[in-house]
Amino acid sequence: MTDVKVGPNPLFLRDEELIQGIELLFYAYRDFTGDPDAVLAEYGFGRAHHRVVHFVSRNPGMSVAELLEILRITKQSLSRVLGQLVERGFIVQKKGTRDRRQRLLYLTETGTDLAASLAEPQKRRVARAYREAGAEAVEGYRKVLMGLIGDGSREAIVRSFRRR
Repeated sequence: MTDVKVGPNPLFLRDEELIQGIELLFYAYRDFTGDPDAVLAEYGFGRAHHRVVHFVSRNPGMSVAELLEILRITKQSLSRVLGQLVERGFIVQKKGTRDRRQRLLYLTETGTDLAASLAEPQKRRVARAYREAGAEAVEGYRKVLMGLIGDGSREAIVRSFRRR
C-alpha cells in the first residue's frame, strides 16, 4: 500500500489546535531550557543570567540600554544579574568611545566559555528537530516564531540577524 501524504490540517485555527500549540510551546521551552538550567545551577545562576550571556555573546559591545530594550526588564533586575556576571568575571563593562557615560558589554574568556556550554545542548536539540522536520518545516517554524513576536520588534530582530 502506498503512503498517503496528508496535507496541512484545514482546521488549524480551531480552539483545540491553538491550545495544543500553546501547550507544545510550554513543553518545548521546558526541555529547551532544561540542559542550560543544569549548567547555570553549578554557578548559582538562573535563566536571566542565561539571557544576558546569550545576548552579550551575540552582540559584543552592546550598550546596557540596548540590552534593556531586548530583554524588556527593569534596570533594577538587569543591574542585579549584570552585577553578578561582572563580579564573577563573565562580563566586562567598558566606557563608550563617543559617550563616556555609556557602558558597553563584552564577554570575558570565561563568559565565552559559559555561553558555549549553555548553547551547545540547545544547538544539538534544535539541529535534531530541524533535521527531523526538514527545510520546509524549518522555514514555517521561523515564520510562526516571527509571528509570535510583537510587530514593533520584528524589524529590529531581522536587522540584527542581517548584521551578523
